Amino acid sequence: MFTEFCSPPVSLKICGITSPHDARLLADLGIEALGVNFWPPSKRYYPPELSAEFLRPLKGKILRVGVFVNNAIPLADELVEKDLIDVVQLHGDETADDIRHFLDKGIPVIRAVSAENLPTAELPSENFALLIDTPAGKDYGGTGKTFDWTLAKDFITSHPGLPVILAGGLTTKNSVEAIEAVQPAAIDIASGAESSPGIKDSTKVRALLDCLTS
Repeated sequence: MFTEFCSPPVSLKICGITSPHDARLLADLGIEALGVNFWPPSKRYYPPELSAEFLRPLKGKILRVGVFVNNAIPLADELVEKDLIDVVQLHGDETADDIRHFLDKGIPVIRAVSAENLPTAELPSENFALLIDTPAGKDYGGTGKTFDWTLAKDFITSHPGLPVILAGGLTTKNSVEAIEAVQPAAIDIASGAESSPGIKDSTKVRALLDCLTS
């Protein structure tokens, strides 16, 4: 499923799921991936001990991404072993060794980076995708704001074959423009699909899906 998510046409990942109902809705609508934030300070945090209720039944129906900020080891390992997540998304100060820790186990990794701090070192070629987000200063996670998309487009041009996920302030109003400008493998949306933090708006979700299929 991860390979399909990173391949054309552009995929949609809805992040910050805090409701079993919302998770099932995304799967029923055919959204390719959902993200659950397991970092306690996040306003979209969901307790790992409660996640089995809805993540395990969704196996094979939607790509289940666990989002971590400097707390993936050993938590992500445990969630993978319990068959609750398929992909580890790293949003903190994790190192290349941390990424390799998961890749060596065959666990796909999404590495989130700031658009102003794009990597220059060689990146993994398999089971790996780079998520480019709006600079957040000293904070971790998204800001709900866009950035200069030419930064992402230029990076994609110089790294052919590397799946890049575009995030940062994407909504029903600008997603089509963003896709046309950047040509990412996928787009990642949290606040742009919500009625309030962590609560998804089914009308917005359907509209975003229409943006990708129209």
